[in-house]
Amino acid sequence: MSASTPLIPLGKAQVHSPTRARFISLIIAASGLLLLGGSAVAQRKSTAPAPPEESGVFKEYRGVQLGMTADEVRKKLGSPKDKGDDQDFFVFGDNESAQIVYDPTHKVVTISADFLSTDASVPTGKQVFGSDVESKPDGSMYKMVRFPKAGYWLSYNRTGGASPMTSITLQKIL
Repeated sequence: MSASTPLIPLGKAQVHSPTRARFISLIIAASGLLLLGGSAVAQRKSTAPAPPEESGVFKEYRGVQLGMTADEVRKKLGSPKDKGDDQDFFVFGDNESAQIVYDPTHKVVTISADFLSTDASVPTGKQVFGSDVESKPDGSMYKMVRFPKAGYWLSYNRTGGASPMTSITLQKIL
């Protein structure tokens, strides 16, 4: 377009055929690039490795599982030290205890077990997750994994020091 050519609003202009052809070619080329780029992204997504297993190794504590009723829990674990409609507290000697939390329908939504020992009866991170849990310089360990398809999360927490406390919590995702 030369400096002497008057500007005409696009709505009223007649576009010359060579300009129209270039404009249409540009639109087609851009559309093609978008389609090719989109299919490449889709291919990369479809060849991605499968996600890890959607469930942890640790799915129960002393036979108690998420979703059990309070009566079923008490049959498995015996009489709780503290009994309530929304939670029970069990003590299994000086070094092991558990808290079981219930929803309004009296079904288990949380299982939390605490161990005050280093003996072989305390589950390791590998026994809980199927793989080792990395130890920090002070000897403590922590790992939490969510399993959305299975509907719960699982955590392993161990304090450092000569007398560590280990807590394992299994909770329904609400």
